Amino acid sequence: MKKVLLWILDIAVTLVVIDGGIAAFALHNTTSKIHSMDSTLNKASDTKTKSGKSVAYLLLGTDTGALGRDYKGRTDTMMVMVVNPTSKTTTMISIERDTKIQIDGVDAKLNAAYAYGNAEAAVNAVDKLLNIKLDGYLLVNMKGMEQLVDAVGGVTVKSPLTFSYEGYSFTENQDVTMNGTEALAFSRMRYDDPRGDYGRQIRQQLVIEAVMNKLKADPKSALNNDFLDAVSDNVRSNISLTSMRNLATKYRDAGATINRDQMTGTGVMIDGVSYQEMSQDEITRVHNEIGNAGK
Repeated sequence: MKKVLLWILDIAVTLVVIDGGIAAFALHNTTSKIHSMDSTLNKASDTKTKSGKSVAYLLLGTDTGALGRDYKGRTDTMMVMVVNPTSKTTTMISIERDTKIQIDGVDAKLNAAYAYGNAEAAVNAVDKLLNIKLDGYLLVNMKGMEQLVDAVGGVTVKSPLTFSYEGYSFTENQDVTMNGTEALAFSRMRYDDPRGDYGRQIRQQLVIEAVMNKLKADPKSALNNDFLDAVSDNVRSNISLTSMRNLATKYRDAGATINRDQMTGTGVMIDGVSYQEMSQDEITRVHNEIGNAGK
């Protein structure tokens, strides 16, 4: 799930600014709701976005139902997104959820940082792992992708492999137009993919990119009620409204080129628990890629 939410809100805010307040009330309600998890918003990106500098956000996708649930789940999707208006690029790097880290001196998986703490704890864990400083987060209920895809009228992607899942079939190198339910199935399958979770990451990126492309082709679709409802019900963020407005007005060309990558490790078993262990070379590579993407 890529920076789809960021683009959703950026495009919507841009239209409000350009069209003199159209749907302003609905947009206000949407942005108020996505900030409801944070009593204090992270203003780290305000100065950067005001001056048009590149920013790096963490996209977190939870593995269960609505964000208002009692059981909050784990962040099975974790992507660093670097948005650079100068180079007109957006770089998405999927971070393996099973990456071995330390939480309070005990081995743990990276996706446990959110489950044991909160979204900010997940940001801090990624910051520490990669020796970077993220500018904020977007937390997305992965089930919400179904609603987001439907809200833009479906998406078309090219499947990277042939497989069947939850009653749907996909063929390698063939384009398929999918509704929300089918897109969710396409992006969820893991065990029948030869690359496991790494393969699933690629398919999630493809779906999110397809949603973003639909929004770029028809920006006003971000102002329909279904779309705004999907965002408000399934997205939470600590990125301030000031930053969102700056992103909307100054970063619209950053999606001209989308670069996709993954952080890859080696499977290990420790005390009966499977992890992905990242080499220092791989950590350094991803650290450098994030830095270079921001230049």
